[in-house]
Amino acid sequence: MDKKPQILHRSLVAESRLFRIESIDLRFSNGVERTYERLVPGGSGAVMMIALLDDDTFALIREYGGGVEDYTLTLPKGAVDLGESMRDACNRELQEEIGFAAREFIYLKKMSLSPSYMRGGIDVVLARDLFPSKLEGDEPEPLELVPWKFADLPELYARDDFNEGRAIAGLALAIEYLAGRFEGNVL
Repeated sequence: MDKKPQILHRSLVAESRLFRIESIDLRFSNGVERTYERLVPGGSGAVMMIALLDDDTFALIREYGGGVEDYTLTLPKGAVDLGESMRDACNRELQEEIGFAAREFIYLKKMSLSPSYMRGGIDVVLARDLFPSKLEGDEPEPLELVPWKFADLPELYARDDFNEGRAIAGLALAIEYLAGRFEGNVL
């Protein structure tokens, strides 16, 4: 399993405004050949922030999720625009989604969203030292800022409207970082 499969052929299967689907023909080291299809992201990546409103409180947003056809609680996140640094993307998304900017950003981890079906991932960043600053976003309706206490995480995890795996994982990373059990890098 140390040797990656050989890529025999790649082709574009479909493309929309947001997604490209790519087909990849692979040959594994044991000679077995398979075709995989995956989503290939456009753009320059994506960021998700755990924005600390104070030492005990972080910012959630309530927004409509078209995939699940319902409103969900999640962390602020968004795409990195072409030519934009990760730090600038984090600050822009925070201003658009929660009405705050931050002075300090700690990079925690790049997470894969679905390694079998998606090439891209999302970069998880802790944002601290927030101050009021608002930018107009591209959301179809205003997002609701929902402050949440770390002490109340069990209640959050039990809610039906908090179900996004990457937000749950991002919070776990932030908790470990804040407890000094996980290292991050200043952006």
